[in-house]
Amino acid sequence: MDKISCILLVDDDKTTNFLNRLLLENLGVTDQVLVAENGREALRLIEQNGPNDTCPALILLDINMPVMNGFDFLEAYQNLSFAHKQSVVIVMLTTSLNPRDVTRLQQLPTNGFLNKPLTKKMVHEVLKQHFNLEFPA
Repeated sequence: MDKISCILLVDDDKTTNFLNRLLLENLGVTDQVLVAENGREALRLIEQNGPNDTCPALILLDINMPVMNGFDFLEAYQNLSFAHKQSVVIVMLTTSLNPRDVTRLQQLPTNGFLNKPLTKKMVHEVLKQHFNLEFPA
C-alpha cells in the first residue's frame, strides 16, 4: 500500500497531538509522524528534516497556539527555501471557523481547513484529494 512519506502535526494541545498521531499510525498512511507544539517548533523540524528529504509531505496545522500561531507560521513558512516546498500540503485543523479566520486563511498558502477532531474519514479525504491515494474504509 502506498503511503505518504511524513506528516507534521502542529498543535499546542498534547492530547490532540497524541490522539492524532495514534490515528495516523493506526491507519498506516505514513511512515513518519512529527509533532510540534507551536509554529516555531514546526519551522525548526522542517529545517531539520525538509531540505534534502520529502518530510513533511503533509502539515496539519492548528491556528491558535502560543509562541507562534498558525498564521504566523504560514507567513514564516513562505520565506523558507527547500526543494519540495511547493508540493507540501498544508491543511488547517482547527475549532475556529471565525469568518475573519477563514478569510485570512484564503490569503495564505493552505490547501484547506478541517474542523477538529481529526477523523479517519477526514484523513482519507485529504489523502485522496491531495495525494491521489485511496485507503480501505
